[in-house]
Amino acid sequence: MKVLHILKEKPSATVERIIALHAEENEVETVKLYEGGVDYEDLLQRIFSCDRVISW
Repeated sequence: MKVLHILKEKPSATVERIIALHAEENEVETVKLYEGGVDYEDLLQRIFSCDRVISW
């Protein structure tokens, strides 16, 4: 399963752990909106190409 995590702010230790657990059994991508410079067209394509999207 492809999982996309969209981070609006720097993740807490708990969020980092959840992402790591997902990565053990899934293909995981992370987008860090808080760092800026996001290509929203690319983000939209990523959202539709993944099976699950989680926004933090």
